[in-house]
Amino acid sequence: MMGYAHADYAASLAEFGEPRLLPESNGWILGRSIRGTPYADAMGCYPLFSCLDWSQLQSDIDGMTGELVSLVLVTDPFGDFTRESLAQTFKDLAAPFKEHFVVDLKEAPETFVHPHHQRNARKALEVVSVEKCEQAASCEQEWNGLYTNLINRHDIRGIARFSDSSFARQLRVPGAVMLRAMHGGRTVGVTWWFVSGRVGYYHLGAYNDEGYELRASFALFWRAMDLFKSEGLCWLALGAGAGLGNNATDGLSRFKRGWSTGTRTAYLCGRIFNRARYEQLVKVKGIEATDYFPAYRQGEFV
Repeated sequence: MMGYAHADYAASLAEFGEPRLLPESNGWILGRSIRGTPYADAMGCYPLFSCLDWSQLQSDIDGMTGELVSLVLVTDPFGDFTRESLAQTFKDLAAPFKEHFVVDLKEAPETFVHPHHQRNARKALEVVSVEKCEQAASCEQEWNGLYTNLINRHDIRGIARFSDSSFARQLRVPGAVMLRAMHGGRTVGVTWWFVSGRVGYYHLGAYNDEGYELRASFALFWRAMDLFKSEGLCWLALGAGAGLGNNATDGLSRFKRGWSTGTRTAYLCGRIFNRARYEQLVKVKGIEATDYFPAYRQGEFV
């Protein structure tokens, strides 16, 4: 197992919950205490839940009855499941959540990359060079500085903010790949990927102010397609747009759409294991009717 399904990736998120192995499917979830109560629930690893054997996931989930109040996760868009199998496993919620942009590497980039992106990539590659870090962990110090700039620029909070110690572990997860853009001997931007099987998952990207000015992101994405195709990958998973829904007009969606050949659906899945406790928690917190799951955690992550 590599990338999001690896034990070390789950361990990198231990500050947000206790990593717990699902033994039959070989996936990981994070057990969480429910503030102000003696109870616990769980969530999938951020940003995606992945496992080695999706056919055994129902066996794992069915075996958790009563142990936790609930479980919520977002599926890997390249997971080996059907919507029907998710509905059988997650009896309380199995709904399309976000459309994730993907790249079919069999296609020539010139035939599908948006002309605006192609122009920006050409301009960027005139002034920056792109290279693969031989060891992802060797970029740790540079990455932390770039990501701090991203946090300040976009006011990133919650689990997506990560921490230096979390990143230190993630950089050593099998399948981690760092591509960096260089200008004048300095790193101006980095994209971080996880390779698992024949898919390369875009994890994060960060730039300094010079990197934004030089359009380093366009150079990095253009080179990424060539690199991963040459290494035998079939697909790139670029993730979705910003926010909790599908907002086709946000800047991140426009950027990713411009590189993609299509989309795949990530599903939001939830299971209630102890309905009496679940309803009690909702009542105590005074939660009105909501689509948020689990309802008793509404408002915790804003």
